[in-house]
Amino acid sequence: MGALRRIKTKRRTRDYDQVRADIDSPRHLSQYKETKDAEDLPGLGQHYCVECAKWFESDYNLKAHAKGKNHKRRIRLLREEPHSQKIAEAAVGLGTDNGKRSQDTTMEMDD
Repeated sequence: MGALRRIKTKRRTRDYDQVRADIDSPRHLSQYKETKDAEDLPGLGQHYCVECAKWFESDYNLKAHAKGKNHKRRIRLLREEPHSQKIAEAAVGLGTDNGKRSQDTTMEMDD
């Protein structure tokens, strides 16, 4: 079982929240790229897909990747609004006034 777990983590890429931060802030992306050694990266680190957080050997490979299903699926997922605690609380009815505010204001107007 240990070997299987090692293989799964070996190919792990950056999570969606990290990629979203890369897209939103060029500084965040540059800090990530500075942690990598250019000599160890494919193509000396020149060809990078920001959305998928992958390095490629050549520009041709990067363009072929951009046409693929996995890249398009990842872009679609990144376009969606990220989950947050505020959205989760609103889904179960916490943190909302549930219409009570509008009823209170109408009662005050009648007085």
